[in-house]
Amino acid sequence: MSVNVLIVEDDEPISNLIKLNLNMVGYECTQVFSGSDVFPLIKKKSFDLIILDIMLPGEDGFSLIKKISPLNIPVIFLTAKNTINDKVLALKSGGDDYIVKPFESIELIARIEAVLRRYSKNSTYLTIKDIIIQEKERVVIKNNTPINLTLKKFELLLMLTKNKNIALSRDYLLEKIWGYEYIGETRTVDTHIQKIRSKLDLFDILKTVYKIGYRLEV
Repeated sequence: MSVNVLIVEDDEPISNLIKLNLNMVGYECTQVFSGSDVFPLIKKKSFDLIILDIMLPGEDGFSLIKKISPLNIPVIFLTAKNTINDKVLALKSGGDDYIVKPFESIELIARIEAVLRRYSKNSTYLTIKDIIIQEKERVVIKNNTPINLTLKKFELLLMLTKNKNIALSRDYLLEKIWGYEYIGETRTVDTHIQKIRSKLDLFDILKTVYKIGYRLEV
C-alpha cells in the first residue's frame, strides 16, 4: 500500500528535490507552494504524512498545524530556523518531527520512516464539503468543530460517503447499518437521513432517489 505525502514548501527547487527523492523510495507525493492551498486540498484527498515548511505565503506552518492536528495526520516541520526555541515551538505546536534546511535526503527519508512507524497508520478519514469524517475514531468535524452523532447516524453517514454518487436503497441501508434481524421500517432510515441533513447542512447533496433510497452527490 503506497504512502501519500503532501509537500508544503514554497521554494520550488527544494520541493521538487524532496518529491524526486521520495518518489525514488516509493512514496506518492503532492506539492503545494502556498499555505492557503493546504486545507482545501486536504478536504479532497487523504494523506499519510505532511512535510510542512514554517515560513509560507498565504498561511504559515504554525497556523496550519492547528487545523491539521485534529485530523490525526503526522507532520514533519521543514524550516531554515535552527534555534532551540524554534524546535521546541515546532514540536509543542503539534509537529511530530523537525528537520532543518539544508538537509540530506537520506535524513529526511529516515525521519519520515520513523514517524510512520510510530504513528497509527490505521487512522483513516474521509471528506465531504467542509466535513471531515475520522472513521477509526468515529469523529465528525465540520468547520473545525466536532459534531456529535449517534452510532447509527455516524455509520449511515459513513456508508453514504464511501458510496458517494451511488443510489443506496432503504432496504440495503437497513441491512448494512441495522442488521439482518432488525425488525423495523424503512422510515427509520428516512428519520436518520433527515437528522443528518439538518445537523450537517447536507440538504443540497444528500439527495432522495425516488422509490429507491438516497444518494450522496459529491
